[in-house]
Amino acid sequence: MTMMKKLIACAVLGVCSLSPALAQGKFPEGTMRLVVPFAAGGGVDQAARLLGRQLQTDLGVTVIVENKAGASGTIGGKAVQMAAPDGMTLLFSAATHVLAQQVLANPPYNPQTDFAPVARVGEAPLLLVIPPNAPQKTLKEVLEAARAQPDKWTAALPALGAPSHLATLLLAKQGNLKLTMTPYRGTAPALADVAGGHVQLLMDSIISLQGMAKSGKVKPIATTSAKRSGVAPDVPTAVESGYPGLVYNSWYGVWAPKGTPADRVQLLNTAINKAVAGLARTGSFTALGILPVLETTDQFRQFVAADVGRSAELLKEAGFKPE
Repeated sequence: MTMMKKLIACAVLGVCSLSPALAQGKFPEGTMRLVVPFAAGGGVDQAARLLGRQLQTDLGVTVIVENKAGASGTIGGKAVQMAAPDGMTLLFSAATHVLAQQVLANPPYNPQTDFAPVARVGEAPLLLVIPPNAPQKTLKEVLEAARAQPDKWTAALPALGAPSHLATLLLAKQGNLKLTMTPYRGTAPALADVAGGHVQLLMDSIISLQGMAKSGKVKPIATTSAKRSGVAPDVPTAVESGYPGLVYNSWYGVWAPKGTPADRVQLLNTAINKAVAGLARTGSFTALGILPVLETTDQFRQFVAADVGRSAELLKEAGFKPE
């Protein structure tokens, strides 16, 4: 039995043992809200909607996804922070959420202390793309060209503090580059400028870029996964391309308001793990390029602490100043 199958089996067994408790009204009646702090249609939103539908089926409660975009994800985050701590209003966000204090000059909250971590649900590699008419075909060629003519290479950043930003910093570090980086208001405008040749490279979640890459509107160069992605099997990894240190994943998680009772958080963790296991079995997450993750709340908390530490170091090395 593979490790993922073992994790799925454990998740299902764990929730089955709690099903009577769930059925006896551990959750209050009403609608569960999954707040996504980004616009509808993006990778985070797509993953949230899959999870919401699965939770609705498993729990027998109405689950709706609400998009509250803006301010580097903190508008949606603030809405959840201020919500009643009853487990019925949850934040579904990406790694961007936990770096508010590192990238914003005046963050509205501390992501690690002002929320209750519930579950990390998945991770996805990033994809590096360049304009379709660029002559480079490999990661080595891209980095050599950027080193030779740094004034002609600009990287698009969909959001400050997002995995795309951190992975681009890691790319520059691993490739010994001095890249000009231009922030954008989301992936769509950044991707459009790469397709048009106005900027020379973009690294972002494979979920967000695979459509344009497959259609030939941008040229895929490498993924940041340890192994090739099932949704882009023809694209080599950075590891294969000679850069073993360029392994970086975007990830997705769920948080509740601070003060949510521990038993409610535990029920949510178990229910979400069961939902993720179901999405893994049906291949729904895999179709988006997401690798399912099943963790306890403590494992999630520890993961976040390590991730923030690593990201803060990258930002410091790059001389980044909060804005």
